[in-house]
Amino acid sequence: MSIKESELILNPDGSVYHLNLKPEHIANTIIFVGDQNRVDKISKHFDSIEFQTQKREFKTHTGYYKSKRITVISTGIGPDNIDIVLNELDALVNIDLNTRKPKENLTSLDIIRIGTSGSLQKDIPVDAFLLSEYALDLNGMLHSYQIENIRHKTIEDAFVAQTNWSKSKAYPIIIKNSASLEKRIASNKTYKGMTATAGGFYGPQGRVLRLPLQDSELNSKMDDFNSNGLRVTNLEMETSAIYGLSKLLGHNAVSLNAIIANRASGNFSKNPTKTVEDLITYTLNKIIE
Repeated sequence: MSIKESELILNPDGSVYHLNLKPEHIANTIIFVGDQNRVDKISKHFDSIEFQTQKREFKTHTGYYKSKRITVISTGIGPDNIDIVLNELDALVNIDLNTRKPKENLTSLDIIRIGTSGSLQKDIPVDAFLLSEYALDLNGMLHSYQIENIRHKTIEDAFVAQTNWSKSKAYPIIIKNSASLEKRIASNKTYKGMTATAGGFYGPQGRVLRLPLQDSELNSKMDDFNSNGLRVTNLEMETSAIYGLSKLLGHNAVSLNAIIANRASGNFSKNPTKTVEDLITYTLNKIIE
């Protein structure tokens, strides 16, 4: 059965609605960044750029880095944006946009997020690279999908018990990264841990301006959480959505963060631009190994 026009919206030129992309515009290896300005900071390393477009916050460059075809896409901020980006990328490779029917032979994309984050643990220093072995979903977006086969319920239950998680919030979801991509990208330069993904920047991450928090102790509870050595190492707004949707759709995903702050010690990087640039070159060279 064909997918209805209201469910898979295409632009007049046949490109997917939000990303403004056609299937031929993307590579099978895709780097996600949040900030649209970071797309250029990655593609400047390319030997050539064959395609560029932007619609809203979604900016895309596709080109070659040392003979490897790579696409860089800015996703914007938050799990809701990841829902748009990953579903539309999957449509580009796994749905025939002419017939609007899923393809019989499906394509798996390799998706690597390059982001910035603050560490929650004192022993993960500023300017380090952190690879998210697991993602902890605190925002609830993934509950819209059938997630029972991808979640790690035992760790989730331990987190709920140790943090006294409010029953009025969405139940936390824990998803592992792609083991094959982790093997390719990890090295002695990367720390590993569990990245918590919040649905906002202020209250959902424990920041207080004028509004009181539902649980003012949540960050310290997350700092102290431990399940057989697995700790919450950092907090951001995209990784769990990337891991969850990639698992559900059959893609490989890994998330890397340049640690530019340590919230446990109160330190901030003296040169965050260099730390991000170092992570970009590290990642590009790992992709082509």
